[in-house]
Amino acid sequence: MRKVSSSSCPACPHRGSESRNSHRLSALIVGLVCMAVFLTAGADSDEAPSDARPSADLPSADLPSDGGPAEQSDNLIAVPPPPFSDDVFPCSDCHDGSEEVNRTRRPLEDFHEEIILKHDEKNRWCLDCHDAQNRDKLHLASGELLDFEESYKLCGQCHGPKLRDWRAGDHGKRTGSWSGAKQYLLCVHCHNPHAPKFGSLQPLPPPVRPEDIR
Repeated sequence: MRKVSSSSCPACPHRGSESRNSHRLSALIVGLVCMAVFLTAGADSDEAPSDARPSADLPSADLPSDGGPAEQSDNLIAVPPPPFSDDVFPCSDCHDGSEEVNRTRRPLEDFHEEIILKHDEKNRWCLDCHDAQNRDKLHLASGELLDFEESYKLCGQCHGPKLRDWRAGDHGKRTGSWSGAKQYLLCVHCHNPHAPKFGSLQPLPPPVRPEDIR
């Protein structure tokens, strides 16, 4: 009787198993190659489009790279000018450096008497945020000077989670393109920096029911 080797037997289960494993390996290799091509294309598409730059008529500021205290970043955002009171800015029109700075914490009486600090007033005062030497600037705890368009960095020193949410678009308001240029409203567009807590709101009456409409 002639012997039949297992490699030439069409009914051999080992040969069928090897064939299936070979097909699976080939499919896995093809899948990995497709995934690599997809990821490479995705990385290229993440580059900022040419229209993603801040609007020319708006100042720009560095968007913080994390949810903690703001850091310098190359990711520029467009922000509108802060809502200054009329005839207040630039502060150097009056605070020109010719007079000695009074650093005593006190209620304001001669000027800015309309400002009543209700923002950690037991531990904070004007010059904790406004720079004593250059009143047209704010300053961080480190002494770094900031333009008013970058005031969110100052707020983020104490309000880190809110800064993170603002950066992600979960807090505050921003307008613009989904994947292009955006305009961010600063904290002070909604919150009074000297008294940031919102006051009580009088609720509106409920809508009229249809059957009560005459």
